[in-house]
Amino acid sequence: MADKPTTAAGYTSEHVALVRATCLYVATKLGDLMDDLVVVGGLAPSLLVAQDDSVEAHVGTMDLDVGLTVALLDEGRYQALTERLRRAGFSQDENEDGNPTRQRWKITGTAKVTVDFLIQPTRPGDRGGRLRDIEADFAAIIAPGLHLAFQDRVRVTLSGPTIVGEEATRDVWVCGAGAFVVLKALAFDLRGENKDAYDVFYVVRNFGAGVEDVAASLTPSSKTKLPSRRWASCGATFSATTAWARAAWPSSSRARPTTQCRPTWPAS
Repeated sequence: MADKPTTAAGYTSEHVALVRATCLYVATKLGDLMDDLVVVGGLAPSLLVAQDDSVEAHVGTMDLDVGLTVALLDEGRYQALTERLRRAGFSQDENEDGNPTRQRWKITGTAKVTVDFLIQPTRPGDRGGRLRDIEADFAAIIAPGLHLAFQDRVRVTLSGPTIVGEEATRDVWVCGAGAFVVLKALAFDLRGENKDAYDVFYVVRNFGAGVEDVAASLTPSSKTKLPSRRWASCGATFSATTAWARAAWPSSSRARPTTQCRPTWPAS
């Protein structure tokens, strides 16, 4: 799989539409398992914030990130998940060396789209970014804080063509704004990608009436146990990303950005 774009110009509305269509296709095939899944990652902002003329459109994403509940693993129902994915035409993706990637699967309809699976850490040796082996050909990326996405989540209805051209309508669970900001801040701390910083600021700036609504959506899950070092890391990262954003969008203005006022994450 090629590296993700480092600038906004590398993302297209056409590809995010394909990712959205893939998400809808997954929902049609997994059905009763969807309560154990939640959409996280770069598709979430465009599902949480209405993409209309009142806001600048989110730049999009290159892939679909799906969080799995621990219960799905503990109860052995992951076998039903992988069996349905295979029957639906999904298969393991490959890395640049041509080796299969157990945590990333692909579907090829009108174009290729990849799906990454994530799981929260539950074992003493679990480290963010590493893999949790589930089956011989199936794994999930360990994502600290992922449990928040199952406590702060919203149901979103998707309608339209799937990645294979079928028309469908399905409800999917999407990571809520508060949990999304925490997860993206932790991801930025782990890998330092500018896209993560962009996603954080986009949601904080455009969700609801502002940061207060983002914080309010997280209130119930903020009482759960996340190690203090993780909260400290998240706070430091959030401060860094908001400082990064203020350089482009002064905090004194709530005006929507224009083509002359964009984040320091380069457009090209």
